Amino acid sequence: MDGKRLLITGVITEQSLGFGVAKYAQEQGAEVVLTGFGRMSLVERIAKKLPTPAPVIELDATDPEQLAGLEAKVREHVDGIDGVLHAIAYAPPSALGGNFLNTPWEDVATALQVSTFSYKALAMACLPLMGNGGSIVGLTFDASQAWPVYDWMGVAKAGLESANRYLARDLGPKGIRVNLVSAGPQRTMAAKSIPGFEAFEEAWTTRAPLGWSLTDSEPVAKACAALLSDLFPATSGEILHVDGGFHAVGVERTEK
Repeated sequence: MDGKRLLITGVITEQSLGFGVAKYAQEQGAEVVLTGFGRMSLVERIAKKLPTPAPVIELDATDPEQLAGLEAKVREHVDGIDGVLHAIAYAPPSALGGNFLNTPWEDVATALQVSTFSYKALAMACLPLMGNGGSIVGLTFDASQAWPVYDWMGVAKAGLESANRYLARDLGPKGIRVNLVSAGPQRTMAAKSIPGFEAFEEAWTTRAPLGWSLTDSEPVAKACAALLSDLFPATSGEILHVDGGFHAVGVERTEK
């Protein structure tokens, strides 16, 4: 990744998948700029723990004014970017934990705006910075089925996966590849906010054919870095599973 300039979102702690991607990308020679939201002092502190301390830009991906100003802020640090990691998702508590039938529209709308529409919004905000083409990578959690407790976040991820295909269609002529990495569960701050998340942890650690670590983000980071590099020049609209092979196996049968 020598010479690659990357914009990485979603870094809050060292356990954040975005942090793992930023760290691995730097180790491979990339130059990284981070964005943060809300807890800026925390993000700035975490940014200093990277192999090379990275600049941090405040960005609320639902704020049109901040999105419009992103290009200028990024250009204070680099003259353009070659890749973007979208690691942004949020759902109000009422949209998770088995409350699917009772979640009010206002909370559903928040989940969809932050977790789905922001993918398109971030892509468009970064477009002026990607004059030479490049790669956009987002993070999803397999939306091909309904999961316990995941509820409206699952719907939002299904929308994200559809948006990925449409962005690939519309940004391909501009030389921009758009792909998702479907990661297995990790013990991130976002995961801790999901009631009953322990059910995912138990399922993955016992059923993934290759095994699965809940605390090692490097497999996901390597996949994201590969998609952000030039190693996949003709791949777009794809969902790459990095989940220990869990998605490929069915539910184990139990003897009656």
